[in-house]
Amino acid sequence: MSIFRSLNQNQKEAIGLLQIGTFLEYFDLMLYVHMAVLLNELFFPKSDPHTEALMAAFAFCSTYVIRPFGALLFGYIGDHIGRKTTVIITTLMMAVSCTVMASLPTYAQIGIAATWLVTGCRIVQGLSSMGEIVGAEVYVTEITNPPVRYPAVGFIGAASQLGSVFALGIASLVTHFGFNWRIAFGIGAGIAVIGSVARTRLRETPEFLEKIQQLRKKLDIENAQEKSIFAKAVKTQKLINQLKMGKKTFWSYIVASFGWPLSFYLVFMYFTQPLKLLYGYTPEKIILHNFILSIFSLFFFILFSVISFRIDPFKIVKLRGKVCLASMILLPFAINICSSPIHIFLLQIVLLASGMTLLPAYPIFLKNIPTLKRLTTASFIYALSRAVMYLVTSFSLVFLTETFGYYGLWLITLPITVGFIWAVNHFEKLENAKIEEKLDLVAA
Repeated sequence: MSIFRSLNQNQKEAIGLLQIGTFLEYFDLMLYVHMAVLLNELFFPKSDPHTEALMAAFAFCSTYVIRPFGALLFGYIGDHIGRKTTVIITTLMMAVSCTVMASLPTYAQIGIAATWLVTGCRIVQGLSSMGEIVGAEVYVTEITNPPVRYPAVGFIGAASQLGSVFALGIASLVTHFGFNWRIAFGIGAGIAVIGSVARTRLRETPEFLEKIQQLRKKLDIENAQEKSIFAKAVKTQKLINQLKMGKKTFWSYIVASFGWPLSFYLVFMYFTQPLKLLYGYTPEKIILHNFILSIFSLFFFILFSVISFRIDPFKIVKLRGKVCLASMILLPFAINICSSPIHIFLLQIVLLASGMTLLPAYPIFLKNIPTLKRLTTASFIYALSRAVMYLVTSFSLVFLTETFGYYGLWLITLPITVGFIWAVNHFEKLENAKIEEKLDLVAA
């Protein structure tokens, strides 16, 4: 593409490998998420609709609750050993979990043990995906410069969406034509192995290597008389801990990160029950419905990534935030007047178009984190925001809707949307201050 013309061959190859790897990783991760309406019936005991909704929420959340621990683990590896190591390990973990899931006995065969085994596999997938997409986005942020940095990182997000599209496509084929669902996970395992091998070609980012070298020089001076390996390790960690991120910036980052999990859950998960109960949708029809939605989601990710090469990414994110706020205010009224699946589909498209994702401004958020704490901090916030939001939305919306009708959505959607807009404004001010500082230096 012409927008990547300024990149050298190594940069283009790295971005291509990371996009392929992210696509493969998210194909595997989202395969179960979108086949859950079918697989939950195979791995969970049958019960009343209310209990089934809670069990579906449990299966969905199990992938995300453990993610903060994965963020700390892979963030540490990425910030101390390297970005490359992280993305290779996580892809291999996904391959192993998919292989196991492809051969798991069902609930009818081994009872409740099937429920716990499939949940365990989902936890491993959640852990591996944690080091994957954030590691790839950090890598691309560190090897590129604006304005090409914004679409380059945006295309990593688009690759994750493409993985979801293919996962839904495979799920739809498997369910529509009655193929064995295990075939899909077998394909996923093979794909993950290919991704791991491809990523061995990556080189470490220059920014990370430069910061590591600076840290080592400082340690060589301070440790000249120090012989204890343990003492040297402690001093290394102390120096890294001294790298600070402002409290307001830290909390703004967290608040902003709550936006996309809410948008994703509302579009792909929340409307599953109404479609089943009100319009008699089968699991196969829901998967096909979500497959079409995922194509629109991919389109919006690509569109906003491409135009960020010419348009300030903050303008794009802020506009989507404002449209999203209007959509959330009107959402209960819109659901109440829906009288067909087409109406619900159009509503979901609006929510996708105004989804509260930080892309294409995400690289600016990452650049406000110190380099040697970047992957740990970004991964942990990414994981924490999704764990919290998916827990809150999955369980609370079941009770809020039963108690207050669709107006109960406001108790979750409005605070998150307002917080998202506030957080984006904070980072825009930080970026404008940096630009003004550079202009003053040039003028001087």
